[in-house]
Amino acid sequence: MDDNDFNKLCLQLAGQIKAARQQAKLSQESLALAAEVDRTYVSQLERGIANPSLLILYRLAKTLGLELKISFISAPEGGLPS
Repeated sequence: MDDNDFNKLCLQLAGQIKAARQQAKLSQESLALAAEVDRTYVSQLERGIANPSLLILYRLAKTLGLELKISFISAPEGGLPS
C-alpha cells in the first residue's frame, strides 16, 4: 500500500463519517461533544486529513448508533477494493 492508497482510505472513511453524522441529524459540534473529541477534529476527520485512533472510531460509531467492524480483506491486484 502506498501513500495514495492510504489517502483513498482516509477519504472513504471521511465520507462515511460525514454521511452517518448527517443521517443522524447531528452537527459536528454535537457529535464532537457526545464522542468527547474537539469539533475541529470532527471537521478534520470529515475532510480526510486526520487519522483517528481505534478508540475515536469506537466513540464516533457508538455516538452515531453504528456498529464498528474492522476487517482485513485481500485486495485485488492493482489496488484497493471498492
